Order: sequence, then C-alpha cells, then structure tokens
Amino acid sequence: MRLRAILTVAVLVTGLGTTVRAEADVRPPPTPVVAADAGGVDLADPEVVATGLDVPWGLAFLPDGSALVGQRDLGTVLRVRPGRPPVPVARIPGVVAGGEGGLLGLAVSPRYRQDRWVYACFTTASDIRITRFRLRAPQTQQVLVSGLTRAAVHNGGRIAFGPDGLLYAGIGDAGTPANAQNPTSRNGKILRVRPNGGIPADNPFPGSAVYSYGHRNVQGLAWDPRGRLFATEFGQATWDEVNVIVRGGNYGWPIVEGPSADPRFRAPVVAWPPAQASPSGAAFAGGTLYVAALRGMRLWTVPVSAAGAVGTPVAALVGVYGRLRTVATAPDGSLWVTTSNRDDNGTPTPPDDRILRFPTGERQPPPVGRAGTARS
Repeated sequence: MRLRAILTVAVLVTGLGTTVRAEADVRPPPTPVVAADAGGVDLADPEVVATGLDVPWGLAFLPDGSALVGQRDLGTVLRVRPGRPPVPVARIPGVVAGGEGGLLGLAVSPRYRQDRWVYACFTTASDIRITRFRLRAPQTQQVLVSGLTRAAVHNGGRIAFGPDGLLYAGIGDAGTPANAQNPTSRNGKILRVRPNGGIPADNPFPGSAVYSYGHRNVQGLAWDPRGRLFATEFGQATWDEVNVIVRGGNYGWPIVEGPSADPRFRAPVVAWPPAQASPSGAAFAGGTLYVAALRGMRLWTVPVSAAGAVGTPVAALVGVYGRLRTVATAPDGSLWVTTSNRDDNGTPTPPDDRILRFPTGERQPPPVGRAGTARS
C-alpha cells in the first residue's frame, strides 16, 4: 500500500508524566526527561565536550573519533575532542552568513584515510553551494554543486554520505514554496551526487541531482541499520515531519503539509506541531532515531523496528539545554548533540553554545545496503 500508516503527535505524555501542550503552556521540567527506550544511549549525564561556540551547525567525525564542527555565522571549522579545547582548523572562503545562511552542513569522505576530503554546504553572496577541500589547504576548494537559490530562510543545508557511498543534501525551498514542485529547480529537494559532484546514473531523473522532491526545509538526514533514509523537515504552521525517503518520491509541499491521504504524495511517518519540534539534525543509534528540536527545545527519540515500523516518539531533555540543532553518532557509539541558542532565536546562557556527548555501552554498526530503498 503506497500510503503508510501515519503517526501524529499532537499531545504526548513525557517520561515524567508531564503533558506537553501548546508552546505557550509548556513548563519544562527542572531535570532531563529521559526516554524509556533510548537505543542504549544514556541521556541522563552528558559530558560537555565544548562550550562558548558560535552557532555550531555541521558536525562530522574523522576516523580517529575527533569531530569537525562548523560555526555557521563565522564560517570556521573547529576540531573537537573530549577533554581538550577546540582547535580551529579551517575558515571556508566565500561563506556569507545572514538569516538562516552561513556555513551549514559538513561531511567527511567515507574514504578519508585515502583521499582526505571534507565536504561543506554553505551560502555565498549569491547561492547555496557544496564544495570539498582538504584540511591542509581549505582555501583550495572544488565546487561540486552551485547555483542553488539562497534566501534568508529555508536554505536546508544538511549533507551526509549514505551507505551507498554517495553524498546526499537537503536543500530548502528558499522561501518560495513553488520551488519544491518545480522540476527545473533544485530547491525544495533532496539531492544525491557522486563524491566528485557527478550525477549518479540511477538517480530518478536523468541528468539531475534531484533524488526526492516536494520538501519545504530538510535539515536532518539519517540511515537506519537496514539502509533506509529518514529525513526531518520543517513544516510551515501545522505539522513538522519525519519522512522515509524513496527514490523519486514526492513529499507534497506546498500542496500538503503533514498527514495526507492524497495518493500523489508520500506521507510522513511522524508528524509534530511545530511548537513541539522544528526538527533539525537526525541520527540513528541502534534501532532509535534521535531528532534534535529547535523550537521544541528537546531531543525526540523515535523507535524504528528492523522491518521499518515506527513506534511512539518520546521526548527527552525537554527544556534542559534550550534549542538543539545537530545530533550525530560518533564512531564509538556515543551521541553528540549541539545547542543552537546563539542563532538569534534562543536565550543563551554563559556556556552556550555547547556540544554534549551522551555515552553508550555499545559501538554501533554502520548501515548496510543501499540508501533510499524503503517501500511501503
């Protein structure tokens, strides 16, 4: 059946029995709300890896377990290790911040030990582009994708390598909803390219980087252990979404937002009111999808079975650290989360912005198989 079962979360009972209502009525608990099933990750006692950062956005791990973290408005990349001060390693030429723009997603080549490539998605004065560079010479960039429309809002910007070795990018509609359904525009899409920027022969639209369309503002990309691609998406006013991405899928924006029975469009597997979510980064640890929420100021934990069935989401860390932007699984299985309280929409405290590390007892296996092959 093409239309999957839809799980909507309009009112949710948290782990402490507190009912989460509309944003104006939320009274965050004084201590973290920890999910009952958190995928083996201990959300109760994080290690603070870094403080005093300026809107950390992109985060990607090097083979030695250290992380590259991009500061959105400064256009700089830091190398971060637990127990050590962050070290600046690059300033990306051409980054022009403003609004929701700046240095956005980062990714590390799956073959980094051999090729040393680091990938970045950012806004310039005229467009959104994806480049690659080496840390020893960040001023020398190879432009892989360019000419994407940038705007003050809805730039997307998350990039990640899938288990197929290809680079995926969530690109927003740039504040023009019609872009999402326009086949001549790459905005409002998830793009898929080769590591050198070439178009894969099996992309759904010949000669095009577009992999899926009908998106408003995708900022999270994550593959489950079976290689299924999940993406988080900001809605307009009614529903935020988690979608399972399939090759050539149409996700409905701006014709539909959130749950819909329209057979032309793929339905979300999770939908939240924006006051509870505004979902950005996403990552899998075991059978749990973790989603960082900005306006909702929480970490959502979403159980996903081996067969792809999505269970009831549970909110954790409600109001404890403020706005959460990025979540990523480290090579040792720990979960890293960045705050986003200095992005002009939050209320920063002196330690902000921070990177938090939540430990786990098990190293997580990488996803296997091809990305984006889920079927309903």
